[in-house]
Order: sequence, then C-alpha cells, then structure tokens
Amino acid sequence: MKHGDFTELAKFYIDRPGYSLELLSFIRDHIAAVLGVSHVTAADVGAGTGKLTENLAQIGITGFAVEPNDAMRAEGMKLFDGKNTFTWSKGAAEATNLPDHCVDWVLMGSSFHWADAPVAMKEFKRILKPNGFFTAIWNPRNIESSELHQKIEDAVYHEIPHMKRVSSGKSITTEQMRERIGQEYKCPLIFMECEHEEIMSKDRYMNIWRSVNDIQVQAGEEGFKRILDNIEIILRDYQEIAVPYKSRAWTVQLI
Repeated sequence: MKHGDFTELAKFYIDRPGYSLELLSFIRDHIAAVLGVSHVTAADVGAGTGKLTENLAQIGITGFAVEPNDAMRAEGMKLFDGKNTFTWSKGAAEATNLPDHCVDWVLMGSSFHWADAPVAMKEFKRILKPNGFFTAIWNPRNIESSELHQKIEDAVYHEIPHMKRVSSGKSITTEQMRERIGQEYKCPLIFMECEHEEIMSKDRYMNIWRSVNDIQVQAGEEGFKRILDNIEIILRDYQEIAVPYKSRAWTVQLI
C-alpha cells in the first residue's frame, strides 16, 4: 500500500464518522450572510465516499462532489443513489473539471494535506463565484478527553514509536494553514472548532482503523495486524464505543 492510495480502503470508509453539523451550519450561515444569498451551493473536493458531502446535504447544501479515486467515488455515488442534491464526478483539487464560477463554497474534508496547495487554490478561485469561500476541515479524534482512546493511541505508538501522521488535523495550526493557502483573501482566516461524539459498534470502530492509510503504510502488513489485534484486546469488554471527535475548520473568503 502507498501513501494516498485509498483503493483498498474504500469499502471501510462508510463506517467513518461525519463532521460536526453545528460547525458546518455556522459556516454556511456566515457565507449566506456575507454573500447575501438564501441558498449556498458547494463543491466537496476530495469527497471520498461522501462523508462530508452527506453532512452538507443534511444542512440543505447542494452542488458537486469531486473525487479522483474510482473506488472511493463509486461508494459515494452509491450513498447518493436516487438523490439529486450533489452531482458526482471525477477530478482532483488541482483539476476539478467543474465549470467556472459554479459554487459559493469549496470544501476539502480531511484531504487538503494531499493537495498541491498553490495549484489547488488557483483552481478553487476559478470554480468559485466572485468573493466565494474555501474551507479546509478535519475531524480528528479528541484523544485527550478519553482514557480509553489514549490507551489505544499508546498501543499504536508502541508498534510505531516514531510514527508520523500525514495529517489527522489535530496538530495543524492557523499559521500553517495561512502559509498553505498562500492567497490574498478578503477577510481574516477564520478558525472554528467543535467537539462531538459518536456511539458506534465495535465492528464499525475497527473498520475505521482499517480505513487509515498512513498508519498501515508505516506499520507494514504484519505490524498493522498487531495494532488491530492489540486494539481488539483493549476493547474486549466493550459492545459499543463512545468516540469523541473535534471538527476543526479554517475558512477564507477568496478575492
């Protein structure tokens, strides 16, 4: 498995958590107020299997879902089968293949770290309507709030002592985001963070671990199997797991 290759992981992504609806709603309302529109359209770029796309549809957003990986996109299209809120297509952050000036809001959910940021930002300016907005959002586990999840994290680091996450969104700073965005924008870079929790079965929780690309690459096949086995041992007395998350988003209005 290679960094950034999600073909074999697509089938597990359905079990990943969604993002904070409260946070997304706040950003939507801010964009609607600034642009003076009653309905906000969006492009979810790097949409994966549609986790963020589904959240956007839940808060009344319509638009486009763009995903480069065929297996991931197929899962997302399956999720939206029979719905007309989002149009799915093949494309990437650097080349979305969307029309000029077609949306008010571009988002990347847990994927902006994979993009060639300068090229992507130029593309986002192309597809945004005048004075449109860009949001990069991540959804890391809120590990420090849970003794159980800290124990699981320790088990992962025991197997990979010098593990480097490509990005869980947990440690990204506003200064780093400002550097990555690297564009002129009309308003200050807005950072928002919102805690939320999902109750899930043990099987679903383990599938979320099976969907993680960068840990599998660094651990190797045997090492990753040991990580999964150790997590199973820690969870042996659990039927359901309360998993704390912290959606973290940076939003800018582009000129």
